[in-house]
Amino acid sequence: MHDTLARPPVKAGLGEYIRIARFDHMTKHVFIIPGCVLAYILRGVHTPSLLLSAVCGLLAAVTIASANYVINEYLDRDFDRHHPTKSQRMAVQTEMSGAIVWAEWALFVAIGLGAASIGGTTMLGAAIIFAAQGIVYNVPPLRSKNKAYLDVISESINNPLRLVIGWTIIDPMTLPPSSVILAYWLGGAFLMAAKRLSEYHEIVASHGKELLMRYRASFAGYTELSLTLSCFVYAMLSGFFLAVFLIKYRVEYIITLPAITALFAQYLALSMQVESTAQKPEKLFRERGLMLTVAILSGLFVLATLVDMKPLDTLTSQHFIAVD
Repeated sequence: MHDTLARPPVKAGLGEYIRIARFDHMTKHVFIIPGCVLAYILRGVHTPSLLLSAVCGLLAAVTIASANYVINEYLDRDFDRHHPTKSQRMAVQTEMSGAIVWAEWALFVAIGLGAASIGGTTMLGAAIIFAAQGIVYNVPPLRSKNKAYLDVISESINNPLRLVIGWTIIDPMTLPPSSVILAYWLGGAFLMAAKRLSEYHEIVASHGKELLMRYRASFAGYTELSLTLSCFVYAMLSGFFLAVFLIKYRVEYIITLPAITALFAQYLALSMQVESTAQKPEKLFRERGLMLTVAILSGLFVLATLVDMKPLDTLTSQHFIAVD
């Protein structure tokens, strides 16, 4: 890492400006799919052209996410120098023009908002918030990423925004239930807190907390214990709102909760491993155990969708066990 700091910067070329858009992170947009599925099951298709809506939604999500990545990498370059692996990012390794970076950001945002506007007012609203989140999270003086806990809450809003985009692909006239939006948001907070826990555990052990705080100021407000407890709180709250949604809209979906609980547990365990994939969520598909649990969860979801399970109806009303 010290060699990286000492190396004189070279001017970035077209390839470097394209790479900071991180198109290889598109796997994160898998969170759009549950929004599509839920809207189809609960509402049915209410869009004039499903194909056009799907193209617009995916294009909006990809381009606005890339716009956020562009300013994230550029504005973080002086902090990423202190990170063991992020010091290899293009904005650290090369000299980039701020004017070009912001023009690239504006281009991606314009494409994303243009596509979303074709998809409807609701999709456009979600896209605007998505783009604004990138400003709030990355740009001084707001820069919420520097504030403990607020960094997680503000970054994880991308999760329910992807859910909403997926929902509006199928039904642009409504929004998903608030319970599932909150479950998605808090589930995303769990993922982001687990990522920080992994970074904290690994970097403090190898380089000390002082270097970690130079990389990200928010770590000054965290300890390994507080991050672990926050993961637990986010998981509990996400599970609570998810249970509310499942019981309220189709009680059969309650059978998916064991698999969802297993996913939370597996991910937390994963975050505590050395060189954990939790620090690179775009590569989670390589974790076979995690993907197996996702497959089981998907199977349970299909089963609960197709099969009515009358005994579960007792969970939606009051029942008392007589003892006399």
